[in-house]
Amino acid sequence: MNATTRAVVAAASISAAVNFAAPAHADPDTDFANQLHSYGIYGPRDTNAWIGKITCKRLNNHLDTDAHKSADFLAKNLPKDSTTAQVWQFLGAAISTYCPENMYVLQAAAQHN
Repeated sequence: MNATTRAVVAAASISAAVNFAAPAHADPDTDFANQLHSYGIYGPRDTNAWIGKITCKRLNNHLDTDAHKSADFLAKNLPKDSTTAQVWQFLGAAISTYCPENMYVLQAAAQHN
């Protein structure tokens, strides 16, 4: 993995940890959409929430066994013009919003790079 990708993984992990520490709101899908917008990731709120929840389901079912496999899944399902940074940011936001128990996946990716 190159230095840019390592930096993005570390940033996504840190961002996810910060967002996990933030107080919960009544509508996690709206909070998720707002976080994505701060990264320049747009699209239908429900679709992005669905992709985020499926990402967590894939991790929980061990279909994706690490953050890189989750990022590969997201790269295939996010808009074609999404950058590598945006894919990892989406992953960090999805984990912090929908399955914070999987934060270790991002932390492991950051440590291995």
